[in-house]
Amino acid sequence: MSAMAASPTATGPAPSAGTAGPDAAERRRFRRAAGRFPTGVTVVTATADGQPHGTTVNAFSTASMDPLMILVALGNDSRLREHALHSGSFAVTVLAAHQEADARHFADPARPPGAAGFAGRPWRTAGHARSPVLTEGVAAFDCSLAAAFPAGDHTVLLGRVERFDVLSDGPPLLFADSRLLPGP
Repeated sequence: MSAMAASPTATGPAPSAGTAGPDAAERRRFRRAAGRFPTGVTVVTATADGQPHGTTVNAFSTASMDPLMILVALGNDSRLREHALHSGSFAVTVLAAHQEADARHFADPARPPGAAGFAGRPWRTAGHARSPVLTEGVAAFDCSLAAAFPAGDHTVLLGRVERFDVLSDGPPLLFADSRLLPGP
């Protein structure tokens, strides 16, 4: 456990296992505080039963340079989480500044399932993961699943990068203060 996780917060000590978590007001305040840190916006994909699946994720980071590894956090109730765990692989597309519609589309739980959810969006299949990469993004990562860690209401997937591409030199799409913004 890191020193930060064990230290008190502004509203008291962090809850330990078996204690009640934060209430709705505390979660909103936490989301607002964390939202002050701009993140990139990605679409994480996996293939299950021959069908591509994807969801918008902003909890993405590099994890290691040797070996090359990235991490993403997916909600425990996410169908994509189950697909990635079952298939043992996933792909990540870092969205370009002009892809706000794609970010919103893949965040919408009412979007069509499977290949129909990718209709009208240029994509190709990543080699190792056999999962979609949106070709208008700025970067893509094709990963094998190295590990999965429980993290409260999310699961952190650690991916060993099997292949990566810089797709564009254009600016990325960012998320801050609950808004999608074009990158610098």
